[in-house]
Amino acid sequence: MVRANGAVSLRELARVVQTSEVTVRRDVRALEAEGLLDRRHGGAVLPGGFTRDSGIPQKSHLATAEKTAIADLAAGLVEEGEAIVVGAGTTTQELARRLARVPGLTVVTNSLLVAQALAHANRVEVVMTGGTLRGSNYALVGSGAEQSLQGLRVSRAFLSGSGLTAERGLSTSNMLSASVDRALVQAAAEVVVLADHTKLGSDTMFQTVPTDLITRLVTDEPPGHDDRAATELQALADQGVQIAVAGSGSGTTTAESLPHGRQQGRRDMPLPGQRRTPGSGPGGPGPQQLRSAAVVAEQGDRARVADLRRR
Repeated sequence: MVRANGAVSLRELARVVQTSEVTVRRDVRALEAEGLLDRRHGGAVLPGGFTRDSGIPQKSHLATAEKTAIADLAAGLVEEGEAIVVGAGTTTQELARRLARVPGLTVVTNSLLVAQALAHANRVEVVMTGGTLRGSNYALVGSGAEQSLQGLRVSRAFLSGSGLTAERGLSTSNMLSASVDRALVQAAAEVVVLADHTKLGSDTMFQTVPTDLITRLVTDEPPGHDDRAATELQALADQGVQIAVAGSGSGTTTAESLPHGRQQGRRDMPLPGQRRTPGSGPGGPGPQQLRSAAVVAEQGDRARVADLRRR
């Protein structure tokens, strides 16, 4: 399956061979020892996958239910009439499908998949960057993409990546993709990272967004045995990142918050034409955001992380 798809999740392997994820994890460990594959958090890839960016067909098979729940939750952060940027990736593609229902929205993107998802949304304006097409993830990269973003100013950037740690922030394994993502961040007053639990604690070659520039993380609930993901979530919260956890097991999406610490280095500047009300803005949710279950509370309870660790 890894040879055919380039990557596979432990959950999918367990379903195919009709056994538990614990058994699959043990067997994958043995296959890695023989040099037949490389383990990744929540799955496995072909050997040497650390420096190679998996293509969209491979990524689309990983953590599909989690990405759907994350996209549902993140879509609730977007208000009517906003201007946002959306980066490339399978999770942001899922987000774009939900944004098609937001009237008056303007979406700037370098992703052909995001643009395709919004192509028939007659109440959403899509602005594509320039650049050179990178076929593996259907994204526009290079100097043309970066130059087209100069002078742009939007309320939020929604980005994904290959790994996320409290120490380095969001990272990816491709230099050109990382450079465009950094340009997208510079255009936004607030940065929202979409990352499922398999990316928490993973660190890849090129940093895209340092931790102190990440305003919010939308993720899914780590499995009970995943101490590393729970620890990474707490470390991110301690550095001031607001955490929203999407629940996908029951088919519903809920928002839960982790405590966040100091807000040093957080950008909070008015945007031209942006509606500002008391308590709203890039640094915190506005009244309209509070209507959705996707809103992250400003104050949280540390018992959330303790509970994840116990389980």
